[in-house]
Amino acid sequence: MSTAAAFDSIDQHAAADAPVLPAALRHARASAGYEQGLARAVELLRQAAAEHAGAVVQASSLGVEDMVLSDLIHRHGLDIRVATLDTGALHLETLELIERARRHYGMDIEIWRPGQEAVVEFLRRNGPDAMYRSVELRKACCAVRKLEPLGRMLDGRSAWITGLRREQSAQRGGVREREVGADGRVKFSPLAQWSLGDVWHYVARHGVPYNPLHDRFYPSIGCAPCTRAVAVGEDQRAGRWWWELEGAKECGLHPEGRHAVGADT
Repeated sequence: MSTAAAFDSIDQHAAADAPVLPAALRHARASAGYEQGLARAVELLRQAAAEHAGAVVQASSLGVEDMVLSDLIHRHGLDIRVATLDTGALHLETLELIERARRHYGMDIEIWRPGQEAVVEFLRRNGPDAMYRSVELRKACCAVRKLEPLGRMLDGRSAWITGLRREQSAQRGGVREREVGADGRVKFSPLAQWSLGDVWHYVARHGVPYNPLHDRFYPSIGCAPCTRAVAVGEDQRAGRWWWELEGAKECGLHPEGRHAVGADT
C-alpha cells in the first residue's frame, strides 16, 4: 500500500477526526463493578511493587489506560518505575504528553529509543513506506522500533506492568491480570477487567492527563504512520494498521504463550 493510498484512507475518516466532545464526556460511565475493579487494580500494583521490589517497571504506551496506571502508581506512592518507548515515529501530541505527565506528577519517566543505526539501515533497505507493503515488513519495522528497545527496558527486571484490557479487542479477550512469560518475567495487567467507561470515569474523576488525540476519535494510539481515527461503530483498535486484513493486529510487544499466575477475581 502506498503512502498516498494510506493517507487517503485517513482522509475518509476526517469527519471523525474533528473534535466534538472531550473523550471523558463521551465515554466516562462507571460500571457496577467499578469500585471493586479499582481496589483490585491497586492491590495488583501493590503486589507488583512488593514482590518485585526495585525490579518492576510500568511499560507505558501513553494511552489512556497507561495514564490511569501511572496516576495510581503516583497516587499510592508505589516504588514502580514508569517507562515508555519513543519509536522515532510518534505523534507530536504523544511526545508532548510525556512532558505534561512529568510536570503533572513530578516524576521521572524513562524514555527508551531504538538504535539509530538499526533504524537507518531498515529505512535504507526498505524505505519509509515499508509497513504498507506487507505484514512482514510492518512487523519488521515494529521489531526495530519497539521490540528491541523494549527488550533493553525490561533487561534485569523481573516484572512489568501494562494497560491491556480484555475489552480492547478479540485478541486481548484472554488477557490475565498476572501472567508469566517464557523468560520467567511476570506481566501484570491490573486493568484487564475494566471497561472503557471505567477508564474514562477514573480520568474524569481524578483529572488524569491524557493524549488529546483521544478527543479526536483515536482510542488506540501508536506510531503516526500506523494510526488513524476510527469511525462510529468501529472496533477500538480498528485504527491500528487499518490497511491489513482483520486478524491479530499486534506489534509483538504482547506475545501469546504465557501462563496465568493465580486466579483473576
